[in-house]
Amino acid sequence: QLQLVESGGGLVQPGGSLRLSCAASGFTTDYYFISWFRQAPGTGREGVSCISSSGGRTKYADSVKGRFTISRDKAKNSVYLQMNSLKPETTAKYYCATARVFSLCFIQSSLDGWGQGTLVTVSS
Repeated sequence: QLQLVESGGGLVQPGGSLRLSCAASGFTTDYYFISWFRQAPGTGREGVSCISSSGGRTKYADSVKGRFTISRDKAKNSVYLQMNSLKPETTAKYYCATARVFSLCFIQSSLDGWGQGTLVTVSS
């Protein structure tokens, strides 16, 4: 019943920007926290950012602080990830999922409703 769809990925030059979108269907995100994860080739998934239902609380991985910004639009039932100053190591497939507890939003086993992901490739 929980369904999320990621979009906005693509091929960009180093230093460029992208905005990823996580759109929910079949449920409202009002009572869920949303997490962004990424998985680079040959690696496991790692937490990137989380946002509370109100949008008042956010969390970022140390590797993206100051460059990424998470936000949500209640009217559109969507969450966004603005990515600036992109580096080649940013290349990964990005996923979003729901969490019931904010403090567990980077714990993969605590999340549900995983989307299919959107691929971000940073290369010259």
